[in-house]
Amino acid sequence: MTIVRTGWIRQHVAALRILVVLTVILGLGYPVATWAVGQVLFRNHAQGSPVESDGRVVGSRLIGQNFTGAAWFHPRASLAGAKGYAAGGDGADGSGGSNLGPSNPELVKAIRARRAAVARENGVAPTQVPPDAVTASASGLDPDISPEYAAIQVNRVAKARNVPAADVRRLVERYTYGRQLGVLGDPHVNVLELNLAVAKLG
Repeated sequence: MTIVRTGWIRQHVAALRILVVLTVILGLGYPVATWAVGQVLFRNHAQGSPVESDGRVVGSRLIGQNFTGAAWFHPRASLAGAKGYAAGGDGADGSGGSNLGPSNPELVKAIRARRAAVARENGVAPTQVPPDAVTASASGLDPDISPEYAAIQVNRVAKARNVPAADVRRLVERYTYGRQLGVLGDPHVNVLELNLAVAKLG
C-alpha cells in the first residue's frame, strides 16, 4: 500500500512540475517573445497600423471608415452596424456581413441598386462599375478598394474640389498598392490614406 501511495505521489509531483514548466514557457515566455518580436520588427503593425494627420491619429490602415459626399473617395458598402463600418466597442455593433448567398434575391436586388447609384453619382455606365463597388466585404470593415473603383471616382472628386483630374489621378496611383509578396491578393487603394492626401489638394 505504501508503494502504491508513493508511486501516486511521485506521478502527481511530476505532473505538477510539467504544468509549472509549460505554464512558464507557453503562458509567459511565448507571449512575451511574440510581443517583443512584434515591437522590434513590426512596430507599426503591432500598434494597429495607425494613420496620422497633423500630428494626431485619425484611423488605421486596417479598418475602413465611411466617407460620404462628392468631394471624397467612397469605400465599399458595409453591413457592419446600422450605418456601416461599426468596428465594435462603446456599445456599437461589431463587424460582420449579411451572410446572404450569391443567388439570394435580397442580395441581387441590393447589388442592382448599388450599381445604379454608383454609376449615377460618378457619371459612368453601370457596366463600368466594378464588383467591389457593389458588394460588401465579409467583415464590413475593408479599408481598401480596387484601382478600378477609385478610377471611376476621380472626375467626381476633382470636380467637387475644383482641382485638375490629373492631380487626383496621380494620388490614386501613389496610393495604389500591389500584391503582397508579388503574388497574394489584388492591387488595392487605401481609402483613408487617399482621402487624407486628396484633402490637401483643396
